[in-house]
Amino acid sequence: MKALYTATATVHGGREGSFESSDGALKHNLSMPKELGGPGGTGTNPEQLFAAGYGACYESALANIARKEGVKLQEVEVTSNVMIGKDDSDGGFKLAVRLDVKIPGVDKAQAEDLAKKAHAFCPYSKATRGNIEVELNVI
Repeated sequence: MKALYTATATVHGGREGSFESSDGALKHNLSMPKELGGPGGTGTNPEQLFAAGYGACYESALANIARKEGVKLQEVEVTSNVMIGKDDSDGGFKLAVRLDVKIPGVDKAQAEDLAKKAHAFCPYSKATRGNIEVELNVI
């Protein structure tokens, strides 16, 4: 693959540290969620960052597919739910994702078709395909 863009971030201290993007646009503390045995706090965590990235990428893919098919979208909303849980196969952890997709003004069958096509097209969906469970939930 020939890279068109490379995002770079440097992390210090893992889940309870901090990170900064190479351009300085993102700089934030990280906090381990209470649900994972941490103290919680005001920092973000890898799951939230992944959820934001996946949701933004998927919604852009959906807009691209709709534009190619001549469908005008308005007020689309994608809520990306990234879950982390125990992986029984090795005692570690694994991720799963549920994308809740709202496409107002489009009938359910067409919305589901667009959502599936966007899932096939989205780079995040391609990266996760066959690696983690991803559920599309068209609302």
